[in-house]
Amino acid sequence: MRFDGKTVLITGGAVRVGAAVARAFAAAGATLVVHCRQSRAAAEALAAELPGTGHRIVEADLEKPGAAAALFHQIEGPVDILINNASRYRRFESVLADGEEEDRRFFKVNYLAPVALMREFATRLRPTAGEGAIINLLDQEIHAAVPHGGAYAHSRRALRDATLEFARELAPRIRVNGLAPGPVLPPPWLPAGGRMEKTLQRVPLGRPVALTDLTEAVLFLAGNRSITGTILLVDCGQHL
Repeated sequence: MRFDGKTVLITGGAVRVGAAVARAFAAAGATLVVHCRQSRAAAEALAAELPGTGHRIVEADLEKPGAAAALFHQIEGPVDILINNASRYRRFESVLADGEEEDRRFFKVNYLAPVALMREFATRLRPTAGEGAIINLLDQEIHAAVPHGGAYAHSRRALRDATLEFARELAPRIRVNGLAPGPVLPPPWLPAGGRMEKTLQRVPLGRPVALTDLTEAVLFLAGNRSITGTILLVDCGQHL
């Protein structure tokens, strides 16, 4: 599947899953706009290694009001595909452990910012650009209440619902889908070389999701013109 001539904006695209998605799109011919908040050096290193030309970096703190409009204002030229990948993540000891302000921070990054970015994308999509596409990176936890999910899981489920609503509202000009991964990479707070043994014990396939499987799924949703309003699970069966 090729994306020659397409510009792809990836939020949180400098590191981890976002960087892998950026590499996959660039290898398929796309021009990348990589968003970061604090990972400017990593974003610059990534942009330098990507095949093709014209790749750009934009910075924005998605917790701040107006961040979506400010982010798009930095981009020179059109955007054809939006990948909402940036997220705030932490396990909660109890749903009672954190207060209202902490809940707000999760919803700002994991729900309000992606929704604002979808609105900006829809407003700015060129009438002559053809069909646009949005993919929201979610989590397999959207399908069930899980221990210690807290505001992270709540905000992800809210974005799932928004994904389906926007798919109806933005058709036929823009397709909107979600991708819900299972365990892909160890959380950044684990010690170097740390693994996910406890998590993988609950995964039917007994292994983490391969990055290539995840990136291929993103490209599939971005390129298949007959799919919208779908949440694709790529989780080795963890939701079961």
